[in-house]
Amino acid sequence: MKFRSKARAFNGRSQNVRSAVVRIATARDRGFDRDFEPALDHSPDHGFTLIELAVVISMILILLAIALPMYTRSVTHAREAKLKQNLATLNEVIEKYSLDKGHAPQTPDDLVQAGYIKFIPEDITGSADSWHWDQEDDPEKAWDPNQFGIKSVHSGSDETASDGSGTYSSW
Repeated sequence: MKFRSKARAFNGRSQNVRSAVVRIATARDRGFDRDFEPALDHSPDHGFTLIELAVVISMILILLAIALPMYTRSVTHAREAKLKQNLATLNEVIEKYSLDKGHAPQTPDDLVQAGYIKFIPEDITGSADSWHWDQEDDPEKAWDPNQFGIKSVHSGSDETASDGSGTYSSW
């Protein structure tokens, strides 16, 4: 007798389980999962709506509008830092050449041939030929009064610096 009552109790539970499975299956057919939240439909005929695409594209454009000016500003600052370093290096090399040789270099190639610098670096214009080489003009301030040479170098660019300090040629 005890066996039959347990079997009936088990059948009662199994009917509850069956009805729960049927309810879950029916809910899934309607687009809901077990917790009655919308289930993701992975069928290939569904895509993004036009509103969703417009929102994503506008977010990307807003991020680009923020990032692009910052990028161009950082590129400009990097080019200006490179120009300052090149100017400092060239003016230092001119001074070292003049101290060692007792006269200023006649041409920029004199610095390369004497081994003070491997090559003439590019100006901010992107060319090594655009540098403006200042010649000695006062015999009293010249290294050798009988032979004038290069006393300093400036950029050949007339562009204005990003910090508003004037043109690159005034550096």
